Amino acid sequence: MKNKLITYLAAFIFLILLNFFLPRLMPGDPLLAIYGQEAALTLSEEMKKELISEMGLDRPLPVQFGLYLTALLHGDLGVSYSLNASVWSVVGRTLPWTLLLVGSALILSTFLGIILGIESGWHKGVKRDRWILFLVIGVSGLPNFIMAVILLLVFGVQLGWFPLGGALTPYSGWTGIQLVGDVARHLVLPVTALTLAQLSETVLLTRSSMLGSLDSLYIRTAVGKGLKKYRIKYGHAGRNSLLPVTARLGVSAGRAIAGALFVEVVFAYPGMGSLTHHALLSRDYPLLQGIFLVMALTIVLANILADRLAFRLDPRLRED
Repeated sequence: MKNKLITYLAAFIFLILLNFFLPRLMPGDPLLAIYGQEAALTLSEEMKKELISEMGLDRPLPVQFGLYLTALLHGDLGVSYSLNASVWSVVGRTLPWTLLLVGSALILSTFLGIILGIESGWHKGVKRDRWILFLVIGVSGLPNFIMAVILLLVFGVQLGWFPLGGALTPYSGWTGIQLVGDVARHLVLPVTALTLAQLSETVLLTRSSMLGSLDSLYIRTAVGKGLKKYRIKYGHAGRNSLLPVTARLGVSAGRAIAGALFVEVVFAYPGMGSLTHHALLSRDYPLLQGIFLVMALTIVLANILADRLAFRLDPRLRED
């Protein structure tokens, strides 16, 4: 475990470096992105220099990086150029919505993936197995944003069953169970799109592990004892197929967060994806740095939790 923590720390340091330099490699002028093309015509050179100086963009990159690290050590992510607000406050308003979306999709895709993977492995080579693989691979083969657009057009525009975007009905004033229902209704389509995009990996991993478990001696012993088929399938073979899925939860969480960035833009969902889209368009360096840093921390923590869960399920994975 100690070696893994060192690896995570090294990865986090690399992410900090990438987090600082990557936004500054983007083409475009932050000043024009924030104030529009009119800035090139209406602002004088002195005003432009003053604004750039206030943003700290007139200093050499090493100096900017040093100031960034100093502020980071003090827990200061800076102020958003475009929103004129603390990056912490802006990220704090959007992060819970993304965690709700990603968490719901991750739980749903893991649960469905395990069930379908167990059924597919148990019925290897028969019609049920072929149908499960065909549907799962076919659906998950579509990019998540394409799936989001299809769901939006069919269930939002054509059928009108679900809202077209957002996370809440504007000016509804609902509280209690009505508020929960409204949030859940807005969440259905984004969660479905993200779940379908994540499903194939869990199904295939569970199926592969299931096929390995079916040839084990303990399964033959269970069959020889005359145990019920359902108990053998889920209580023995299925249960022992969970470890590879659990070990991959951290990776799955990272993929889900990355996928949510695109899904949120399609559904105008007020999470980190929509905020990232805004920050990219406005070349808002502090906001981009804050978003990427929080996302990197979330992914690293998800991997650590997944490792701890895997260690509890199988103590053999623990390192001395």
